[in-house]
Amino acid sequence: MNRDYPYPFSPRTLDINGNRLSYLDEGEGDAVLLLHGNPTWSFYYRNLTLSLKDRFRMIVPDHMGCGLSDKPQSYPYRLEDHISNIERLSDHLGLKKLSLVMHDWGGAIGMGFAARHPEKIKSFVVMNTAAFRSSRIPLRIGICRTPCLGPLLVRGFNAFSRGAVFMAVSRKMTPETVRGYLAPYDSWRNRIAVLRFIEDIPLSERDSSWKTLLEVEAGLTKFKDTPVLILWGGKDFCFTRYFYERWKEFFPKAETRYFPEAGHYLLEDAFEEIAPLVDEFLTTSVPPA
Repeated sequence: MNRDYPYPFSPRTLDINGNRLSYLDEGEGDAVLLLHGNPTWSFYYRNLTLSLKDRFRMIVPDHMGCGLSDKPQSYPYRLEDHISNIERLSDHLGLKKLSLVMHDWGGAIGMGFAARHPEKIKSFVVMNTAAFRSSRIPLRIGICRTPCLGPLLVRGFNAFSRGAVFMAVSRKMTPETVRGYLAPYDSWRNRIAVLRFIEDIPLSERDSSWKTLLEVEAGLTKFKDTPVLILWGGKDFCFTRYFYERWKEFFPKAETRYFPEAGHYLLEDAFEEIAPLVDEFLTTSVPPA
């Protein structure tokens, strides 16, 4: 497929109840499952996949409604659905043991999967994400949850995805990189999941995914002895240092690296520093007995 952005992969697909989930399966070796957030897709992990696929099996799905996956209009798009899809993918690929790399919504989805299958988890890499309760939400995201106005901004004007390509980084992206992030979200119809992810942020018990988030948070206690690497961009307007400190409270034994000049899209701003850290961690981390 000819693309005007850097994505040198041939995705595979898994049918889930009539909807196709797109995913990358690159390389051989110990399995690494990389989970993106909103409004990104597997494109976010393109450079890390290329860097590590000679030593690891890199599995990178596009959540339903995101990237090159189908974008059904009547799909629920709840946290529970995304966790279930990762379970289906893991079963389909026969994954017995894996490391999880998580960013943004990938944290709640990934830790939700891990809590249900702790026997499969070798280690975690955590980047600017959350998997626990918090009522903190930036105003610019809160506005996008407003009835009527939210759909107009997110689906009509593409404000969320377009805003992220400069608000989520401290280094200006190249035009090709910008095109890559925006390519899957080129119409009202194709921006359905971008909006649904925003609407599904569980801030209180009134939100539909609150109960699922409580289960995800409770599951964190299962991994107190599991190797964890926390990598954090200090200029993230959404997942601020507060969230970084909370992760360290849950995992006091974790290896941590804080990048004060990097933004939310950490792999865009500090990839050269991060890639070798992730490589070494995945190579040397030993899962609990």
